[in-house]
Amino acid sequence: MRVVKLGGSLLKNTQENFFACLAHIATQNTPTIVVCGGGKFADCVRHAQNQWHFSDGCAHEMAILSMQQTAIMSQNLFPVFTLCSTMNSVSYPHLAIWSPSIDELNLDQVPATWDMTSDSLAAWLANKVHATQLLIVKACEVEANTTLDELVQKGIVDAQFPHFVKNASFNVSILSASGFLNL
Repeated sequence: MRVVKLGGSLLKNTQENFFACLAHIATQNTPTIVVCGGGKFADCVRHAQNQWHFSDGCAHEMAILSMQQTAIMSQNLFPVFTLCSTMNSVSYPHLAIWSPSIDELNLDQVPATWDMTSDSLAAWLANKVHATQLLIVKACEVEANTTLDELVQKGIVDAQFPHFVKNASFNVSILSASGFLNL
């Protein structure tokens, strides 16, 4: 089982990359759980929090809902994937899109902070499902051999991501959409 996180930024300027990645996954014979970033839906949460000053805890739950919105949309457009919300199941579908459960994340005391994005949630999920591989697909180019600290400093992954992959039993790759499509 592998986890593939598709950055919400892949949907910002052109959705072709996001949907091309989903189509690519669907044609491979690899059991995969897709984690969708919140994209424009999460941007709306950031904007609303700046305007109305609600708590980070509230913003966290709304950002999780933005991931759910992207997951629901993606599964609707690619019905070959099964929509899954909790990871308590013993077996998983061959192709799944994760629609994260706020209750499950809260039970596991996942931090409610903007220092943690869907990148870290994908790593959390990869740990939960005992994935063999975690692929983080970004809209930007990612230079080979860039350290995690450098990726955090450049804003390519969130500040919590190194913590979630520190003792991972899975391989971690962070790459551009074009790099992923050429795998």
